[in-house]
Amino acid sequence: MRLTSAATRTAGAVDDATRGVIERFERFPPGAVDAALTVVITVASVGPAVLAHQPWWVLVLSAVASVPVLWRRRAPVAVFLVVGPAITVLACLHAMPALPYGTVVCAYTIAAYSPRARRRGAFVAGAFGILVSLVVPHESPDSYGHAAMSFLTAWALGTGVRARRAQIAMLEERARRLDEQRRAALAGERLRIARDMHDIVTHSVGSMIVQAETGPLFTDRERTDATFASIAATGRVAVQQLRRTLGALRSETGDPPRQPGIEAIPDLLEQSRRDGLAASLDEDGARRAVPDDVAVTAYRVVQEALTNTMKHADATGVLVSLRWSDQLLTVRVSDDGIGQKRTNSTGYGLLGMRERVTGNGGTLWHGHSDNGFQVRAELPLGQRS
Repeated sequence: MRLTSAATRTAGAVDDATRGVIERFERFPPGAVDAALTVVITVASVGPAVLAHQPWWVLVLSAVASVPVLWRRRAPVAVFLVVGPAITVLACLHAMPALPYGTVVCAYTIAAYSPRARRRGAFVAGAFGILVSLVVPHESPDSYGHAAMSFLTAWALGTGVRARRAQIAMLEERARRLDEQRRAALAGERLRIARDMHDIVTHSVGSMIVQAETGPLFTDRERTDATFASIAATGRVAVQQLRRTLGALRSETGDPPRQPGIEAIPDLLEQSRRDGLAASLDEDGARRAVPDDVAVTAYRVVQEALTNTMKHADATGVLVSLRWSDQLLTVRVSDDGIGQKRTNSTGYGLLGMRERVTGNGGTLWHGHSDNGFQVRAELPLGQRS
């Protein structure tokens, strides 16, 4: 594979303009491009041989060096191994009438579409063929540079196309992953809002229902007034929490609103006392700063457990205990009520509680205890920053 003396004078044909034409061809349907290239290369290779009244074997070799280009995408290396030797033979016999277009197109195709191992083998074979086609017919030294330039230019064009195709595929994959992450984030945010809404509404409304039902039973005007004042206070707190939760839907930054944490657990117990439960808090160990997700989860576990106790357990007392260790926060809510009723509940309270706890890498257990019903959550500290 080499340039003859005539080809040496036209080596500049593979220049910027040619590269632009090849790149534009790649935008058209592959079959049409290959057919057009085959026709052009065949005419350019066989035509001069016909006009020069070359022997029949020159015409055959010229056709072999051009017609297989039609299958360059299906079997680029095989086409290269057919076209290359044919051009080399023509060059060695001083019968190649023009530039080795077939070799140039095959080099471009292999560099653009073939795997790395085949590219390396084809490059070595191409370099060897060029060397043979220059050494055997004793071409002038400047022919070596022109031959190498045409081959390397085609190879560089194919490499550039392959690099752009890989970059496009990478960008498409990145866009797909970002879209998946966006969808997952939206689903997670919807789930978080649904959990918060459930916890806020069920706890607050449940407390208001209990107080509204017991309020008329009091004969003492002060206790009755205090009950309805408590209902109003509970409603105001619920409205505030709902506004913070729904505010995430309007937030331009997308940051979740600040939710109550461990420091607000005493407020839940005070609310339970107003509902008629003997609620108490037992805390063991030094309180530590915890991630916001863990603090909110601990609060929601206590809130949901108190709500279930009030609605389903027929309990008179409840104990909330917090156990602190270096790596773990254990939240336990125990009541003295009848736990059987809640096991048949079809609500989402326990499910949402479990999702919150496991989402922070913790574990949740709930079931009957010696004196009633118990909910226990173990939350790892420092699980999330």
